[in-house]
Amino acid sequence: MGNVRANGIDIEYETFGSATDPTLLLVNGFTSQLIGWDERFCQMLAERGRHVIRYDNRDVGLSTHFDGQGVDIPAIFRARKGEGSMPAVPYTLHDMAADGIGLLDALGIDSAHIAGMSMGGMIVQTMAIDHPTKVRSMTSIMSHTGENDYGRSTKEANAALMSAPPLERAAYITHTVTNGRLWSSPRYYDEGAAGARAGASYDRMFYPEGSPRQMAAIMSVGDRADGLRALDTPTLVIHGRADTLITPSGGERTAELVPGANLLMLADMGHDLPEPLWPLLVDAVVGITEIAERQRVAAVAPGVN
Repeated sequence: MGNVRANGIDIEYETFGSATDPTLLLVNGFTSQLIGWDERFCQMLAERGRHVIRYDNRDVGLSTHFDGQGVDIPAIFRARKGEGSMPAVPYTLHDMAADGIGLLDALGIDSAHIAGMSMGGMIVQTMAIDHPTKVRSMTSIMSHTGENDYGRSTKEANAALMSAPPLERAAYITHTVTNGRLWSSPRYYDEGAAGARAGASYDRMFYPEGSPRQMAAIMSVGDRADGLRALDTPTLVIHGRADTLITPSGGERTAELVPGANLLMLADMGHDLPEPLWPLLVDAVVGITEIAERQRVAAVAPGVN
């Protein structure tokens, strides 16, 4: 574990593999700590020749918390529907994208492959748009473009997402396991494993105050359609056909917009990364980074494969 000052905040991070290998930066989803990327999954990527970095986004885990800064979520939702102006928010997805880029800079890494899941997918899309020279390849997993007509949650999944978590540990674990069943991969969902992950997250840092601010960061910015259309970045989009939290059209639309994007739709995947699919997912993520690395070599030395 390490902690650096970057983009004006403290960022907690962890690395796997050799720093001489190409870097793969993993970006977490809504309220998810760096442990949301399972250590064994990270090790699998490192064993394939990638220098893996996972980190806590702002307002979660052991990175900087924006204590006491309130947001008006109902006003933000009204503004999204054209009913009034967007209220001020503590930060946006652009700031969260700059955090990840700042972490790379603080570690002396000039550019990296980036992969993000859920809100992390929104963040890596924003990284690629705002900081194209820092991004070698992008993998957007179970995410969307910010356009209202794509990736909309089912009513049940949305209600569960927006429900406040209990403060007591056992009740929090039960709440998390119950909600997780609504959007996780039906074929692979393991309540025992989900409860263990929830307990580990609670014990490491239980900080529900950050969730409204992260939601505001997502909702207060416009869609990324134009920026995604303009990308010249090797891109992989991964989405589960069983995802009810960000439904499959979110991934399909992302791949449609990014020129040359590859789309991997998985029938047995929901809004999670089930362990039985790790070999396939690792192959896919490493594959897009290999394509990007070959393109970089060819750009420097044309004719070299």
